[in-house]
Amino acid sequence: MACPPRPGGPAVIAAWAQLLRVSAVLTVPGDAFAGTVAGGRAPGRGTLLAAGSSLCLYEAGMALNDWADRETDAVERPDRPLPSGRIAPASALAAAGLLTGAGLAVAARAGRPALATATALAGAVWAYDLHLKNTRWGPLTMGTARALNIGLGAAASIPGAASGPGGGRTGDVLRTAALMGAHTVAVTTVSREEVQGGSPLPPLTGLAAVAGITGATARRSPAAAAAYAVTAARPLFHAALNPSPPLLQKAVGGGIRAMIPLQSALSGKSPAAVALLGLLPLARRLSRKVSPT
Repeated sequence: MACPPRPGGPAVIAAWAQLLRVSAVLTVPGDAFAGTVAGGRAPGRGTLLAAGSSLCLYEAGMALNDWADRETDAVERPDRPLPSGRIAPASALAAAGLLTGAGLAVAARAGRPALATATALAGAVWAYDLHLKNTRWGPLTMGTARALNIGLGAAASIPGAASGPGGGRTGDVLRTAALMGAHTVAVTTVSREEVQGGSPLPPLTGLAAVAGITGATARRSPAAAAAYAVTAARPLFHAALNPSPPLLQKAVGGGIRAMIPLQSALSGKSPAAVALLGLLPLARRLSRKVSPT
């Protein structure tokens, strides 16, 4: 059977936007800012480098995910860019490799602690996509990757390679990373049933996690914590009542977008917190054009 013709022009852009899930990229930079603030530093050059590295590694994971899932997607999601023939599998794999290299190169410019953290993050991304996704360790691995994103922001802001993470505020960094990691584990657990549907247990567990995280962040930033709770909890509640694929997908999308107000809440009274919260409406608009899942 002949392969379908490759799209050209805007169709190519649309295919890559779908492959890389561009509507979700706005959920990434805030990790670096939250990590910097947790480390007791004001966002600066290191934060921007950490955010750039995280973006590259996140998009590497998106490309690698579709490459690893190309056979499954041919059955369950034939409209995805690879099974539909709009992007060649080799191109997706090459993009994953190039983006990983770029992410590590950017992190290296922020110093050795940042490079070490980014290397661990890249390892978690590749391990998840190539092997751990469909095992019981999948959600935990994804949560670890998001926690390392927080750590990357803290490590990139260290004034000197010999300093400890966060300049002596390791506990704050670990607590912030744990909260982001816990949210990510909950969302990833729900996502495992979004194609075929499932039981109400994962969204109910997600609701419990959201409640706990909201309580832990409310003192830092009440408004951002409330925005996080509403964004994450509403679709999870609907999915718990009816765990069908459409509602589970909405719950996953809401959980992904909820990372933005969570990052804002974790940033407390930092000026970066207000700017991060302003990304949420844009993320909602983008998700209507390109699915984040």
